[in-house]
Amino acid sequence: MNQALANKIDHTLLKPEATKEQIEKLCAEAKEYNFYSVCVNPLWVESAASMLKDTEVDVCTVIGFPLGANTTEVKIAETKDAIAKGATEVDMVIPVGKLKSGQDEEVEADIRGVVESAKGKALVKVIIETSLLTDEEKVKACKLAVQAGADYVKTSTGFSTGGATVEDIRLMRETVGPDIGVKASGGVRDFETANEMIEAGASRIGASSSVAIVNESK
Repeated sequence: MNQALANKIDHTLLKPEATKEQIEKLCAEAKEYNFYSVCVNPLWVESAASMLKDTEVDVCTVIGFPLGANTTEVKIAETKDAIAKGATEVDMVIPVGKLKSGQDEEVEADIRGVVESAKGKALVKVIIETSLLTDEEKVKACKLAVQAGADYVKTSTGFSTGGATVEDIRLMRETVGPDIGVKASGGVRDFETANEMIEAGASRIGASSSVAIVNESK
């Protein structure tokens, strides 16, 4: 198994119909393969944190998911609640419509609200939903995330019209520079794709096919 690759993967299950048994399996696999984290919906954070206690696997959750269209106040409340229940990473969705409307200050304030709520307690990744943006908007979104103090920019929710592409990862990495993380998420289902994303500049991979990816990399 490629342990270096496993350590870059957020083992993900965000389907609305995911059951407790499936979350337990996700956590067991994360422990076995030593994935960086599990990424689950907020209602499973407490269970995942309990199952992964005394392991090195982080608990990641999503904020304003999957549309990013909640108010900033709701995202802040969600962030605080998730951290209180054991999340150590939060992946927040930007208000895409506001970005496309040119309301840059409001987008930055939305990200900053989550970043400040998580400061010192959880890492913040900013989902820009690349499939809905022009290249110019992708660059702008990444710059706003950096200005707001985010730790990572992330391609996609996996619930929109497309997922991560090598071109988007390259563009995002060029925009944020070497010190901010870039997460490729959405449609990364095999070792070859995961490897291409890392070569293009991704420092983390979000995947539900994580076990298949690392087994393929043997």
